[in-house]
Amino acid sequence: MMELNDRQRQIVEMIRGSGLLSINALSSHFGVATQTIRRDINALCEQGVARRVHGGVAPPSNPVNLTFSARRILNEEAKRSIGQYAAARIPDGSTVLLGIGTTVQYVAEALLDKSNLTIVTNNLEVARLLCSGTDHDVHLVGGQLRAEDRDVAGPATLRGFSGFLADFALIGAGGLDAVHGVLDFKHFDAEIGRVLLDHARHTILVADQSKWAKTAKCTVAGWGRFDSFVTDRLPEAEATGSPGFPDDVELIEAFNGV
Repeated sequence: MMELNDRQRQIVEMIRGSGLLSINALSSHFGVATQTIRRDINALCEQGVARRVHGGVAPPSNPVNLTFSARRILNEEAKRSIGQYAAARIPDGSTVLLGIGTTVQYVAEALLDKSNLTIVTNNLEVARLLCSGTDHDVHLVGGQLRAEDRDVAGPATLRGFSGFLADFALIGAGGLDAVHGVLDFKHFDAEIGRVLLDHARHTILVADQSKWAKTAKCTVAGWGRFDSFVTDRLPEAEATGSPGFPDDVELIEAFNGV
């Protein structure tokens, strides 16, 4: 996947917040030629994180079906910070289950600085990262390849995770609901999340603020199943008063001034 420059990343965040933006407005905002903005838009559309419209750019028409690589770009700075703070909770020598999703990938990136971990995952991007010369003992569970999601899934995946009792499970989310808890878009993804919850002594939910706006339909688990929640921002205050909402919520905004 081609790396985006800082301006292109800002454009992604701007269209996520504002919707349709014109080429002329972006040219004026960044102080660059319209042709430069057109090249930026072409790059974003090739990555699947934007959609060309007449005279401008808009969010992708179906963000639910974005590829793993495209989702990884969205809210990248927050996801990386979430990954770093979640990884800081994990002592050297721990056994860790890492599930699906882009935020979990950023946790794995931060775990490269740890020592002597046993890591079990079905996330191919996590496995790729952990090839980088660490002393971790890495187990990649089996299953059916899902190329767009960069992972494996299926009954073999559930059996693979079930063979371990871990110290920690790091679980991402397709969506968050103040009452119903953690959601995902696909039934089997939700099932994988539940298996991780069942096979870890301490469970950590990692999800950025955008997940509160996602209308995922499959229930992973209620708030009471998670010991900790690392995020960049919570929604309105009433969400934190929901039954079973984790007491241990680490807001990275408290540390980085978001």
